[in-house]
Amino acid sequence: MNKNTNKKASPDLFNLVQRFSVPLMFILICAVCIPLSGLSANMLINEIVTRMGRNAFLILSLLIPIMAGMGLNFGMTLGAMAAEIALIFVSDWQIVGIPGMVLAAFISIPISVLLGIFCGKILNEAKGREMITSYIMSFFINGIYQLVVLYLMGSVIPIKHGSIKLPRGYGIRNTVSLLSMRQKLDNLLAIQIAGVKIPVLTFIIIALLCLFIVWFSKTKLGQDMRAVGQDMEVARDAGINVERTRIISIVMSTVLAGFGMIIYLQNMGNIATYSAHSQIGMFCIAALLVGGASVDRASIGNVFLGVILFHTMFIVAPKAGAAITGDSMIGEYFRVFVSKSAAGQQLQAAQDAEEAAGKEKAE
Repeated sequence: MNKNTNKKASPDLFNLVQRFSVPLMFILICAVCIPLSGLSANMLINEIVTRMGRNAFLILSLLIPIMAGMGLNFGMTLGAMAAEIALIFVSDWQIVGIPGMVLAAFISIPISVLLGIFCGKILNEAKGREMITSYIMSFFINGIYQLVVLYLMGSVIPIKHGSIKLPRGYGIRNTVSLLSMRQKLDNLLAIQIAGVKIPVLTFIIIALLCLFIVWFSKTKLGQDMRAVGQDMEVARDAGINVERTRIISIVMSTVLAGFGMIIYLQNMGNIATYSAHSQIGMFCIAALLVGGASVDRASIGNVFLGVILFHTMFIVAPKAGAAITGDSMIGEYFRVFVSKSAAGQQLQAAQDAEEAAGKEKAE
């Protein structure tokens, strides 16, 4: 009896370790790097809390398309670009602080919705290849974004203040200052506990989004998305409009990504006009995968675990590299290599599983 129990427990433990291999690897690396970095516990916790407030909303926006079976939405970059355009307008109109952020959020909604509908329609034509299609889509829309901010703003689209325009009279500068709203959200209800600054209002907003996702998953539309994610043909036979449901999931993700980008940029205090959005999708998806998520399964817990592990690596690796080799760049190279290779390995494994499932359905 005991032998059979041990035999059964061993494969279960192996499967569990295999499933969470990436989080376990990052936990191990962080456990080694933290003492070597020489950072105090207070400073490390402060950095992690700051980065969690900055990034969690963006990463949470990825969960709804996964629920609908559309994989990891690299098209969240479209929402980030919509937020940047909105913030450029708000900066030109010189509306500062929380009112400026709220106005930027409202301006970003119609842009995000239009981009989300366009992206959703394209993804409906590429069923089974949503991730690579959304990745290429982000490059395509980025070209249009560059055209708008580099040539149309100031020449066709009115921009009044020369402080954000290029010297030639049109186009937006490489960096747009957001000092007027820098950390206004984070500081509004911030508290200090043992020297650690906790942006309470930011975490309340993140908590509200978590509650919304939990509530939404239990609604009729949320259940429809789950059904579509499990089997599109069965969902269609059950009377669900599969294409419309998929588009709604992408639109919701794009709009939420726009809100998340506003939270992110108000924390940073400036907009890198032509590059702020370029890596946001990749790093958010990497953080989610590091937290143990996959193409077809992700939870709120994966989001927060991923933020903690992924950004702890970002904080401690350069310091640990400097302590070991005397050159902080060694730690920087190691950090980028491990972060991208681990997330890439997890993503590739998930894609292989997705393709295998597709072949089984076809047979």
